[in-house]
Amino acid sequence: MKVDRIAFLGPILVLLGIFMLIKGEIHWTTGSTFTYFWPTLFIFPVAVFFHWLYFSILQRRGVGVLVPGGVLLIVALVCQIAMLFDNWDMMWPGFLLAPAAGLFELYWFGNRNKWLLIPINILTVLSVLFFAVFSIGSLLGSLAGGQPIIAAVLVIAGCLMMFVRKGKAM
Repeated sequence: MKVDRIAFLGPILVLLGIFMLIKGEIHWTTGSTFTYFWPTLFIFPVAVFFHWLYFSILQRRGVGVLVPGGVLLIVALVCQIAMLFDNWDMMWPGFLLAPAAGLFELYWFGNRNKWLLIPINILTVLSVLFFAVFSIGSLLGSLAGGQPIIAAVLVIAGCLMMFVRKGKAM
C-alpha cells in the first residue's frame, strides 16, 4: 500500500502553522520541539503500533491489544492539546475518558460483551461532566473576572426562589 506523502504532510503543516499563529514567536530548537510535541513523538506512535498490531499482524484475533491502544490514543490526544494550549486544568478529565475508549474498542471489536458498557458509560459520563463543569467554570472565570457575574446570578436566583412560589408571584 503506497501512502501519498503530500496527503500525509498537508494536515501536519496546517496544524503546525495554526500552532505557530497561536503561540506567536517561538525559537525552534530540539528542546522546544520535545517540549511541545512529546505526546505526538512518544505516546501516539505506541498507540498506533497497538492498533496496527491488531489490524495487520494479528489479523483481528488478539482484541485485547486494542485496550492499551485506545487508552494511549486518548492520553496522547489529551496531553498534546494540553501541551499546545497550556490548559492542563481543563484537560484532565480526558484521562477518565481514556480507559473508556480502550474498553469501548474491546467491546466494539470483541464479542460485544454487554457488561463492558457499564464501566464505559460510567467513565464517559464522569469525563463529560467534569469537562463541562471545568469548561463552564473557566468560561465564567474569564468573563469580567467571573465573580461579579456569578454573584449577580446567585442574588437573582435567590430572589426568584424567595418571591416566586409554584409558578405564582407573591
